[in-house]
Amino acid sequence: MEAPAAHNPAEPGPLGDRVGNRVEIVVNSPEQMGELGRRLAKLLRAGDLVMLSGELGAGKTTLTRGLGAGLGIRGAVTSPTFVIARVHPSLSDGPPLVHVDAYRLGGGLDEMEDLDLDVSLPASVIVVEWGEGKVEELTDDRLQVLIHRAVGDTTDEVRHVTVTGLGERWASADLGVLSA
Repeated sequence: MEAPAAHNPAEPGPLGDRVGNRVEIVVNSPEQMGELGRRLAKLLRAGDLVMLSGELGAGKTTLTRGLGAGLGIRGAVTSPTFVIARVHPSLSDGPPLVHVDAYRLGGGLDEMEDLDLDVSLPASVIVVEWGEGKVEELTDDRLQVLIHRAVGDTTDEVRHVTVTGLGERWASADLGVLSA
């Protein structure tokens, strides 16, 4: 993986004016995406919300699979597209992983209320794929992970990942460790 690209936090980025602590990483394979998830897990604790964005096939579930391995959770991490959410308990004393796929949900937090994410958040790490515009109200402190890939008829495995920490929790976190 390449070193993080330089970023001026005063400049608006993909998240508009709400730019926080940010690192950009180039990932060259699914294995590297899983490793990025394992490194990300080392930064997470109960109460953390991670929002994943990217095209279909960008690597959101692959990243979450690595994150689950890093958290030491039970069960295989697969896309929860048709079940909407899966809870993976910890095999140790760590927090459970709640993996949500909001792709099929159209509304905001009101539509997701049945998932009780607000109840689960304090004790869990919650990862939401396709959560933009749907779960931001859960907490001001969250990680936004944008995964960009080449689209169209291509076998290009390269992904450009931007991890942005928003809120006080992430203001001084060393996100640079993700590009190690």
